[in-house]
Amino acid sequence: MAKDNAASPAGQEVRPRRRGRQRYVEKDGRCNVQQGNMRERYRYLTDLFTTLVDLHWRLSLLFFVLAYALTWLFFGAIWWLIAYGRGDLEHLEDTAWTPCVNNLNGFVAAFLFSIETETTIGYGHRVITDQCPEGIVLLLLQAILGSMVNAFMVGCMFVKISQPNKRAATLVFSSHAVVSLRDGRLCLMFRVGDLRSSHIVEASIRAKLIRSRQTMEGEFIPLHQTDLSVGFDTGDDRLFLVSPLVISHEIDAASPFWEASRRALERDDFEIVVILEGMVEATGMTCQARSSYLVDEVLWGHRFTSVLTLEDGFYEVDYASFHQTFEVPTPSCSARELAEAAARLDAHLYWSIPSRLDEKVEEERAKEGAGEGAVGEAGADKEQNGCLPPPESESKV
Repeated sequence: MAKDNAASPAGQEVRPRRRGRQRYVEKDGRCNVQQGNMRERYRYLTDLFTTLVDLHWRLSLLFFVLAYALTWLFFGAIWWLIAYGRGDLEHLEDTAWTPCVNNLNGFVAAFLFSIETETTIGYGHRVITDQCPEGIVLLLLQAILGSMVNAFMVGCMFVKISQPNKRAATLVFSSHAVVSLRDGRLCLMFRVGDLRSSHIVEASIRAKLIRSRQTMEGEFIPLHQTDLSVGFDTGDDRLFLVSPLVISHEIDAASPFWEASRRALERDDFEIVVILEGMVEATGMTCQARSSYLVDEVLWGHRFTSVLTLEDGFYEVDYASFHQTFEVPTPSCSARELAEAAARLDAHLYWSIPSRLDEKVEEERAKEGAGEGAVGEAGADKEQNGCLPPPESESKV
């Protein structure tokens, strides 16, 4: 069966399209998880403030309007009942009658007086008199409850407006992750950047490998999470995110990709979730940006194109090349096989260097021995020329 080729940007290899895996985290950071069969929904009411903040804007505005409108209607009805119970509505034209609220001649007037009381407008046309103790108690009660409603609803709207969720939209991740050599070791890398000039304070990066696994006892664990080290031990996970940075995960013996070759990686089924956290410089609130990479989005033997250039007095970032990669020579074997090959090479060099040194020492000794023999022959010639009498002549004498 023919396979369609996946379209890819310039500088990236074309790889065959495979059956898509259901993402755990979308590319824009949304978690693709829905809560179902929740029978204890009353727990949402125990934290009503967070529930209202988490609602969609249309529902939040609806609750905001209803909170004020229902409060005004409720107290307006009570003001009308007080006027009706005292008989104020029957003595509207009686100048000698002292009502609870002056100029309150119906429900509409009571509703308007409730709005004026709770919002402290005070137009001066409708006022409470001192001959109505129940009205004074109701006035105090509405003033207190109105302040509580104002504090609660205004607080919800302020927190919802100042939420740093939209700040995460200007924190970008590269569309692909790459695997290539860095300092002689295989590394899994991706790039992060900040589009705003106001920076993220105390930024830190984390990476999780999402992959199902089965235990030795036969238990199946779906979506098992494994940490991918991105420099926690060395402090490289704490970022100074002024310009785009390439985050590197070294594939060593502690990495889950230690025994994964290029072919094995392409046949595998996993998802890498990356999480960038920090405080927004303008507001001081914590912000979190997320993204993920599937198997098809991990390019073996690629490296990111540089986006930083030095201009006249400043550095310039070219975000047009932020997602671009290019191919580099990279072995297709696993990191374990690469390390074993490097170890064998080191062992060969370790044993070959002393043997070569021994050969040089032997050559030098041979040269020295040859030189001493030549000196002895020269001395014998000198003895024969009369410098020293030969031993035979001495015996004859």
